[in-house]
Amino acid sequence: MQYFLPRILALIIALSLAGTATARAADASGKLRLTNPFFAFDNGVGRGVLDPEAQAAILAELGYAGIGYSGTRNIPAVLKALDARGLKLFSTYVGTSVDPKKPKYDPGLPEAIRQLRGRDTILWLNMTGGKPSGTERDEAAVAVVREVADLAEAAHLRVVLYPHVGMYVARVEDAVRIVKKAERKNLGVSLNLCHWLKADKEENLRQRLREAMPYLMLVSINGADHQGDWARLIQTLDRGEFDVYNFLKTLRREGYTGPIGLQGYMIKGDPRENLRRSMAAWRKFVARMAAER
Repeated sequence: MQYFLPRILALIIALSLAGTATARAADASGKLRLTNPFFAFDNGVGRGVLDPEAQAAILAELGYAGIGYSGTRNIPAVLKALDARGLKLFSTYVGTSVDPKKPKYDPGLPEAIRQLRGRDTILWLNMTGGKPSGTERDEAAVAVVREVADLAEAAHLRVVLYPHVGMYVARVEDAVRIVKKAERKNLGVSLNLCHWLKADKEENLRQRLREAMPYLMLVSINGADHQGDWARLIQTLDRGEFDVYNFLKTLRREGYTGPIGLQGYMIKGDPRENLRRSMAAWRKFVARMAAER
């Protein structure tokens, strides 16, 4: 009996936390609120052009909660710049592979994990090296994510799979499959709007969310058309045919309360102006959801 009590207690706490997270999608009156932290990908904040201090200054000025970084280099400088502005490093995007002829992950990852210890930064992993949405290299995929998750666990960090069209983990379903097999508490999935639109049918959104929700730790959005190339599927948040507002409402109804990142890959124009437009659209979404009965 003594053996089972800690496990029962852990289950009760987990269920309680899950219920709290769902409840926080709405206020005491039951109305939905868009209170998720909103950050920007560095690919829309002058990546490779602006230094960390300039990026942090723009994000703080415009009201973003922080940034999603790419890679494992220069992390101390990024953290210093963000800390000075009261901003957060929400994620860093890291490549992994199931190709036996290639490194399993970025060789700089162990040192980056040490630098990020206790920061609540998510290691956001893409995965290449196999047929997109295939299953023939799942054993290798599970081994890679377990290894990274175990390294991250020691530093109190989480690991999230990034479904990316054309890669081995190409769809939300692929990420969920690998995470289930890997069985690590600090391992989760993300839903990236532009890649989901490219890979799936819009009518499947609620089903995909319900499959992913037990593991969903990150979401990315942007303005988008319903289909097309990346120039159409990745736009500033105030542009595009796709109804991002209703996408966000669906997320909230399903209980998602985690961070939401702004994808900015290859959007033309001045980064600051693009970020300003997207933040203005986000604030309209927040106000609109708050005003609805």
